[in-house]
Amino acid sequence: MLDYLVVYDSETGNTKKIATEIFASLPGMSKDLINLHERTDFPEAKIYFVGFCVHRGTCRLEIGNFLSGLSGKSVALFGTCGAGNNPEYYKEIASSVRIWLEDDNHYLGSFICQGKMPLAVRQKYESLLNTPKDCDCQQIRRQLQNFDEAMIHPTRTDLENAALFATECIEKVKSV
Repeated sequence: MLDYLVVYDSETGNTKKIATEIFASLPGMSKDLINLHERTDFPEAKIYFVGFCVHRGTCRLEIGNFLSGLSGKSVALFGTCGAGNNPEYYKEIASSVRIWLEDDNHYLGSFICQGKMPLAVRQKYESLLNTPKDCDCQQIRRQLQNFDEAMIHPTRTDLENAALFATECIEKVKSV
């Protein structure tokens, strides 16, 4: 059995960056880093770090299925989200993903940060500005501003905070 298993789903590479940083911060050699879509067999671990990209306020079904298969484990969640840097929204996301975990797991918490989005998202917002009167142009401009701010994420600070989160999760398990 491994001490740590980092499993992630990354569509744009943002979550992979966080997963890699968490993996690098974990002590010892008894650990593995696995892209959910590259393996079907997963080793047992004492602590699971499960990463996801946010889609419509939650994780994709594949991550949900992975989480629902865990029982009696210590589990920490992490993810990246293009939509705004909003801690309250991040709490809602973590709650919606945590639902997949069985009650017999020890939930260690979550880390979510902003991540850049594909250019097609910006192009969609721009095209909405050219629509008829029913356009909420103010909201679309805020979305464009958020898109531009997200382009630098995850930042070095985001990565450092992810590593700190991993360390805190390990300490929680040690204190139990």
